[in-house]
Amino acid sequence: MPEGLENGSGIEDNEEVELLNKPRPTAFNNGFVSNVDKESEKLGKDEALEPFLKFFRPAESLEVEDEGELGVSEEESDEVKKVGVEYYEPKPGDFVVGVVVSGNENKLDVNVGADMLGTMLTKDVLPLYDKEIDYLMCDLENRTEEFMVYGKMGIVKDDDAMSGATVPGRPVVETGTVLFAEVLGRTLSGRPLLSTRRIFRRIAWHRVRQIKQLNEPIEVKFTEWNTGGLLTRIEGLRAFLPKAELMKRINNFSELKEYVGRRMHVKVTRINEANNDLILSEREAWEMMHLRDGTLLEGTVVKVLPYGAQVRIGDSNRSGLLHISNMSKSRITSVAELLKEDEKVKVLVVKSLFPDKISLSTADLESEPGLFISNKERVFSEAEEMAKKYRQNLPPVSAPRNIEPLPADALSFENEESLYANWKWFKFEG
Repeated sequence: MPEGLENGSGIEDNEEVELLNKPRPTAFNNGFVSNVDKESEKLGKDEALEPFLKFFRPAESLEVEDEGELGVSEEESDEVKKVGVEYYEPKPGDFVVGVVVSGNENKLDVNVGADMLGTMLTKDVLPLYDKEIDYLMCDLENRTEEFMVYGKMGIVKDDDAMSGATVPGRPVVETGTVLFAEVLGRTLSGRPLLSTRRIFRRIAWHRVRQIKQLNEPIEVKFTEWNTGGLLTRIEGLRAFLPKAELMKRINNFSELKEYVGRRMHVKVTRINEANNDLILSEREAWEMMHLRDGTLLEGTVVKVLPYGAQVRIGDSNRSGLLHISNMSKSRITSVAELLKEDEKVKVLVVKSLFPDKISLSTADLESEPGLFISNKERVFSEAEEMAKKYRQNLPPVSAPRNIEPLPADALSFENEESLYANWKWFKFEG
């Protein structure tokens, strides 16, 4: 009787538990390595691979095999057609498209056309951090106008998904979901390691570079503050506005803290993706919006001079010069007789001879020469209409802006076949 059965066990003491029919190069006998079975040494390469070739046979070969079982000669059924299988070779930094085939609450198994399924951890599936959710989540039922803006990137809010609790063993996305990701490398087991979060951040930086290239102010909402300035999010990326770039001078931290929750127009002034630097300026945005030729502004006279008046613009710390020659189309003998300090006025921004100076005018708001001298209140009441006429008479074609070119390594979304390294391994059907 075999020794294994005498001690009541169907497995020998020194036998390893393994998968059924698992190929092994050596055999064990009482804990010592013995020679490989001579019969297995005689097996050729084709014979050794024959049990696995059926998984790679084309449809025609499968039909032939079925016919063989029904009476086709054994010679035809034994003829195995050799097929070549070409896999995508993932490289760190590649952008790929994949399909979720399985997963759990911790990770996903994603097919990207490689020899092994890719692995994506749950934290790399969603392109969000906790504080980015509130900014990117689009509530189309209650805040449609805010999010239906051309070029804005966001995620549509699903109340059912947001209210649902996490189910143990259930993946964060359903099987069959198509994901776009970046290859980070390979795991210890050799599987490609993927991240959707990484590619979303790359796209976000690309969008921010486009915003800077357009050289136009954008509106943001500040969510945090620190001793140096204010913090917000643009396309989910953290952006910083130094307090020196605010229009109002900050005297203490209490004044700075009051900006949290406010919306403000800013301009992107500096980008450094490597250092995660995204710097903003309210001052430059304000100048672009309010100091264009023909802009109507409200201000306060802060100082009366022999040759004009210094006017503070709105609630800002910026001021411009209302020169005596721009006050009226009629001759003025004394500025002090027309304007007083702390007086509220409406002025028009006009082209200045000096680039760094703000030139203002009330003469262009007069509907008739000398009206500012005889009836200032009427000039201010007709200011909107006169400013509109002034802008209509401006040259229709403005000077072209110097638009900064995008970096040479910027992403190109025009050709998806070249953007995604494994594009040809997938077939998309309409």
